[in-house]
Amino acid sequence: MSLSPIYLLLGKFQREYLITPEKKHFIDIMGGNLLYAAGGSALWLEDKNEIGLVTRVGEDFPRTWITNLQNNNFNIEGINILPEELDLRSFRAYSDIRTSTTQDPIGHFAKLGITFPKSLLGYKDPNLNLDSSEILINISLRESDIPKNYQYANTAHLCAVDFMTHSLMPSVLRQLGITSITLDPGAGYMNPDFWDRLPSILPGLTAFLPSEGDIREFFKGKTEDIWEMIEMIGNWGAEIVVVKRGEKGQYIYDTAAKKKYEVPAYPSRMVDLTGAGDVFCGGFLVGYKKTFDPKEAVLHGNVAASFAVEGSGPFYANDVLPGLPQARLDRLRESIREV
Repeated sequence: MSLSPIYLLLGKFQREYLITPEKKHFIDIMGGNLLYAAGGSALWLEDKNEIGLVTRVGEDFPRTWITNLQNNNFNIEGINILPEELDLRSFRAYSDIRTSTTQDPIGHFAKLGITFPKSLLGYKDPNLNLDSSEILINISLRESDIPKNYQYANTAHLCAVDFMTHSLMPSVLRQLGITSITLDPGAGYMNPDFWDRLPSILPGLTAFLPSEGDIREFFKGKTEDIWEMIEMIGNWGAEIVVVKRGEKGQYIYDTAAKKKYEVPAYPSRMVDLTGAGDVFCGGFLVGYKKTFDPKEAVLHGNVAASFAVEGSGPFYANDVLPGLPQARLDRLRESIREV
């Protein structure tokens, strides 16, 4: 068992309220992009203690959830419990496998004939507002959130969180000696209003991992050419740009080599797409650490996501048969196409 984690994952925990495409409902379960990313990384690791989690939760966050993570061998030293309550509720309802909304929870529970959960009363969709470009919020991550025991890590991924966290933490991680840093941008700043600010977070990033929806939203009114967008991001400083395209797979741009690739999604039986992009990022991180090859990293992420969408929950992919992830990876490798 590793005493100090090798991989750092920085993101957010959430208390999830989910209505799946099959109309199954989950009420107040542990979720959030940090957990889904951890699930994607864990698929490729024998020792989950190599993964160090960094997040902020309130004193009202269920301690049993944190204990369960520890019992499953994740390194939890970076879970910072603040002396205040934090509203970490998250609601998502699917109308079909590809379409979901984070709004109108009362209406969605009513359609299913399910009693509206009291614990969701007063919920406001946190996704409606743009991020601040100047002010830290209570869940913004800070240098003090990283335990001393994490300073021996050499690889880190920043999940999609607020702009201030993404603006400040990459330099903090570099000062700790972390050489590979990947980042999934948040929807709260992938917006034309941040046109002058986004370039500041890109220099030195190993990989920038937006969804196609987010990158198109950011470039709205500038260009509709996806490769022009990707190359511009690379020119602003990201060594690798990977655009996550859901069931269509991924685009890869190697900035130094000026090479473009397309990878199809591994064909799997899709049940629930929740967190699939975060699972991808977690798998990508481990794949890159193992190979330092952007294509192989994408394959690791792609395969991890292919398992995750076959069920629900952050760790659904971790119950697969040994050898199956490698078999899918070897099969998918044949499908990479240079553009």
